[in-house]
Amino acid sequence: MSKRSATDPRVPNHVAIIMDGNGRWAESRGLARLRGHRQGMEAARRVTRAAGELGIGYLTLYAFSLENWNRPKAEVKELMSLLDNYLEREIDGLMENDVRVRVIGRLERLSDDLRERVESGVARTRENQGLNVIFALSYGGRAEIVDAARGLLRDAELGKFDPEQLDEKTFAAYLYDSEIPDPDLLIRTGSELRVSNFLLWQIAYAEIHTTDVMWPDFDAADLEAALVDYASRERRFGLTREQVQSGSGKHS
Repeated sequence: MSKRSATDPRVPNHVAIIMDGNGRWAESRGLARLRGHRQGMEAARRVTRAAGELGIGYLTLYAFSLENWNRPKAEVKELMSLLDNYLEREIDGLMENDVRVRVIGRLERLSDDLRERVESGVARTRENQGLNVIFALSYGGRAEIVDAARGLLRDAELGKFDPEQLDEKTFAAYLYDSEIPDPDLLIRTGSELRVSNFLLWQIAYAEIHTTDVMWPDFDAADLEAALVDYASRERRFGLTREQVQSGSGKHS
């Protein structure tokens, strides 16, 4: 698959990835789980580069879930260190490639040093116009919805809007980053078949592609295969095939 235009309808504007299989990849090779996470970071570099070349506008990577805080403390510490090192090492390359970094999640749970690194990367790349890479970090889909509801309730109490006028568009404006469009394609690696509390509001109409490939082995060819699968889908958004083909219906 050659490089595509960002306006190519076969290319999803937003791809979200549940990067699963680091631990199993390592264990199957008799290696420590940390080795799998390190290889997973290399996969993130490959896929980010490929996404930009393929004309994808937004790439969301499920880097660390709220549930991941319950893992052994040593593993959590190593994961945080890997994330810190990734941001430190990659930021210059991301700038050169016009990549914008965004982050969603409960960042207050991060250490002060890592949060500062994250905020610095976001600020430094804010004006970039190329691929948007969104890291879901200390993130949970249910938590995001709860946090949005809290914000709505606070503003309702202040009289900023009438609760009776609440609709989906208004609610979505209270999510962590309302400027990010909903994913068109959700990819899950590592053969598992669940969404794992990821972007629960946003993936309502996302196409889903799963693969047995473990995340550390995932590369540009696997991403292209997912895009070929996506291009074969007919996205109806609740309409009939006839409505979609005739253009007589519109999804809200």
